[in-house]
Amino acid sequence: MFIDFLRNNKIAAGILAVLRVYIGWQWLSAGWGKITGEPFDASGYLMGVVNNEAVIETYPTYHAFIENFALPNAGVFSFMVAWGELLVGLGLVVGVLTTAAVFFGMTMNFAFMFAGTVSSNPWLILLSIFVIVAGYNAGRYGGDRWVIPYIRTVVFKNKFTKREVQAA
Repeated sequence: MFIDFLRNNKIAAGILAVLRVYIGWQWLSAGWGKITGEPFDASGYLMGVVNNEAVIETYPTYHAFIENFALPNAGVFSFMVAWGELLVGLGLVVGVLTTAAVFFGMTMNFAFMFAGTVSSNPWLILLSIFVIVAGYNAGRYGGDRWVIPYIRTVVFKNKFTKREVQAA
């Protein structure tokens, strides 16, 4: 019943739009600061993760990933974090590819939490759950109103019936 409300109700779509813009603004402002400010370098953060005893003990596989892959490629990860935050925020603020944007935002939130950073990450994950469960309805009052039907008819033509496209 509640999931049906989140996925289909126009009032829920309005509430989700406000929630989506709030989450998006958090990501957008974080990414914008990294891209336009001093050159962002994640190597110090990654080194802190490698030296964090709690991460070593609790998430040994994640620790190995950070130590053996992320830290040697810190430049690539710095670029991915800065632009990832900006693009997730932009997607959520304008409501385009909302479900994908919130998924990647949640992925970054979990990565930060596995690294031992709590910050606002649990709060953003909690709010993001509502957006991801709502699916298309979270972007109904945004760019998804036009983008999703276009993708369904042009990119995935012959994959959906006309009725499924109109229902979206």
